[in-house]
Parts: sequence; C-alpha cells; structure tokens
Amino acid sequence: MADLSILQQSLGVQFNDLSLLEEALVHTSYVNENPDLAPASNERLEFLGDAVLGFVIAERLYQGPPYSTEGEMTRLRAALVQRDTLAEIAKNISLGDYLYLGKGEEAGGGRGKPVNLAGVLEAVIAAVCLDQGLVAARDFILRLFRKELRKAARQGAKPDCKSQLQELIQARQQSPPVYQVIAAAGPDHDRRFTVEVKVSDVVLGKGSGKSKKSAETEAARSALEKLRFTV
Repeated sequence: MADLSILQQSLGVQFNDLSLLEEALVHTSYVNENPDLAPASNERLEFLGDAVLGFVIAERLYQGPPYSTEGEMTRLRAALVQRDTLAEIAKNISLGDYLYLGKGEEAGGGRGKPVNLAGVLEAVIAAVCLDQGLVAARDFILRLFRKELRKAARQGAKPDCKSQLQELIQARQQSPPVYQVIAAAGPDHDRRFTVEVKVSDVVLGKGSGKSKKSAETEAARSALEKLRFTV
C-alpha cells in the first residue's frame, strides 16, 4: 500500500492503526480486481462515518442559536452532509489522490467522482473515530467543516428550492412535484444532468447540473420563478 505520511499530515491525524486509514481508501472496484491485496473495501467504514458525521453536525447545530427550530436544523444538516459538500471537502484535502481504484474505475475518472469522494471522506471519518475515539473524530469533523458551518451560520436555515416548491404546491392542494432526468451527457467523471419537474404531468421547470441533486434544485428554482409570476 502507499506511503500515507503526507496524507496524515494533511488530515492532522497520526493513526495508531494505519490499516484503518488504508481500508478507508479502498474502493470496491479495487477489491474486485485485487482480492488478495485488499480483502475489504471502505463501504462498511463509509456506513459508520455517515452516522458519526450526521451526529456531530446535528450536535453542533443544536448547540447553536436556541431559537432554531427542528425544521431549520434539519435543513441545515441536510445541506452540510450532502454529497456535493462532502466531495468538495474531500477534494480540498486531495483525498481522491489516495484512493485505491480498479483499472476501469481509474480510467473512468473515478478519482474525481463526487460519489467516490464523498464516500472516502465518510470512511476516513469512521477510521479516525475507531482509531482515536469520538472526541477526536468530532474535532476532526469540525475542523474540516469549519468554513461550511460558518457559512451556514451566516445564511441561516433558509428552505432550499425543492422544499419551497413542495410547500407552495401543497398550499395549492396539488399533487406533489415529480422530478425526472431527461438527459445526461459527458464522461462519467464530468456528467451533466438535465431534469424536469412536473406537477400533474405539467412541466413547471427545467434545470441542469453536475449531479442529479443540483439539477433538481435548478429545476425547482425555475419552477418557483414561474409560479411566483403567475400567482
């Protein structure tokens, strides 16, 4: 396996059991091609890391302004732990450079895929927690998410476009909005999705983005603008 001393410096964590960090970096495609070198992928660690991350972020939001409602904190937590946010943080610390990938995943731009970057970040969080405990994992997460937490504190818990559209449609006693991918273009590592949002088979908006989630958000934004002008 690779020399991980530089990565540990970037993470600000010196592991007692380096095998935990190594496992956190192993994509399932690598295991499929190299079962003797890496018997386990990072998927189990990813599962644990997702839970630890959600708890730590929820705890920090709870410790924030006492007037924040459950709904506001839920929206903030969702924004902070969403895949695109995790992928950006992973990219900032070059986690993708250390991923163990199968040849096909490597050729397909796997080091830059948001799903892989978000997953490896969650796996590393779990590795820190198992190696050094929850307190160390909390410090690690809050350090990584410092910028995003400050941004969330400044902007407050404004409902996202999809939530706003859902509330507006419900207020009009109409069927819930339905999102549908109508196009996907580009290579796997740089896909661009186009999504339509419909209500009762009527197209209200269309949006594009590098992920289905961001495309849905843009479609909802488009629909909101249309609906507000037709009130």
